[in-house]
Amino acid sequence: MEVQLTSDQKAFARRAIESGRLRSEEEAVHEALTLWEDRERRRVEFLATLDRSRASLAGGEGRVITQESMRELAAEVRERGRARLIAQLANAH
Repeated sequence: MEVQLTSDQKAFARRAIESGRLRSEEEAVHEALTLWEDRERRRVEFLATLDRSRASLAGGEGRVITQESMRELAAEVRERGRARLIAQLANAH
C-alpha cells in the first residue's frame, strides 16, 4: 500500500523522527492507524453503552435528570449520611 502524506503531515512525522520519538514515516502511519483503531473501538463501546442505556430507560429503569431531581437526590444522600452518622454515634456509646 502506498500512502501519500500532506506536507504538514510529513513535517509532523519528520519532527517526531528527528526528536527520536519515531524511527520512520511508516512508523508514524502505523501509530496513527493504531490510534484510529483505538478510537473506533471506544466509539463502538460508547454506542453499545448508549444503546443499553436507552433500552434501560425504555424499560422503565433509571430516572430523568433535572435540576429538581438532582436537588432531591442530593437531599436523599445527605439524609442517608446523617442517619448513618447518628447510628454510628449511637453504637459508639
